[in-house]
Amino acid sequence: MSEHADWEAGRGRPGPRPRAWPALVIAAALTLTCAAVAGIAASEAVAELTRGPSAAELERAAREEVARRWQTWPTGRIFPETLTYSAEQGGEERARRVGIGRDSRCDGAVDAALRPAMRAAGCRGILRATYLDALQGVVVTLGVAAFPDESSALRAKAAFPKGERPSPGLRALAFPGTVTDRFTSAGRQAGTVRQAGPYVVLTTAGQVDGRPARAVGEQRPAVFAFAGEMAEQVAGELATPVVPDCTSTTEWQC
Repeated sequence: MSEHADWEAGRGRPGPRPRAWPALVIAAALTLTCAAVAGIAASEAVAELTRGPSAAELERAAREEVARRWQTWPTGRIFPETLTYSAEQGGEERARRVGIGRDSRCDGAVDAALRPAMRAAGCRGILRATYLDALQGVVVTLGVAAFPDESSALRAKAAFPKGERPSPGLRALAFPGTVTDRFTSAGRQAGTVRQAGPYVVLTTAGQVDGRPARAVGEQRPAVFAFAGEMAEQVAGELATPVVPDCTSTTEWQC
């Protein structure tokens, strides 16, 4: 009798099923955990997308904007219509812009001896404009050479001669039909080199009659000294960074 009862309970009829609620609880807990993690990740993503730029990001944006100015600024802003300088006799005078060159190729703006160094430094382009002093006796060609960054500009600057020698250097830019049409590279008598940020600002100067330097008896460096002041004005304006203003909807997109 007991043997038959054992068969009925253990083999003939299935016993009661185990309860499934622990597995359901675990699955629900895992689902809630995954949802919470996803929610946190989504919140962090939204916060990253909607936060304002950091100080480092603003500084980087300002540097990048400066490096693009030679392309984004109108050439009339880079080379204003007039530039002030200190007169040799004292006081302040203004040099007047005669014209702005159209060719921005690096090789065409400097002497052949400088071209390898300019290429090695990553020269992106050289803009040129020519000015006439207030007395209309001295012609100055200004050149803005653009490079990827400040260190590249410093390497390029080191390739130019010291002591305000004009050659090898920036090539003269004359405009036919104006008083500058006789100013050629043979007539260069002084030159300057200034570096500011990713730019090297160059000048080359001579007399309006185009006489070569060797034809001039006594050299008078003071006659051309104002060209360096002009270069510093252009360099300072071009290379001064402006911190992005995220409240402005017209100039910046933050």
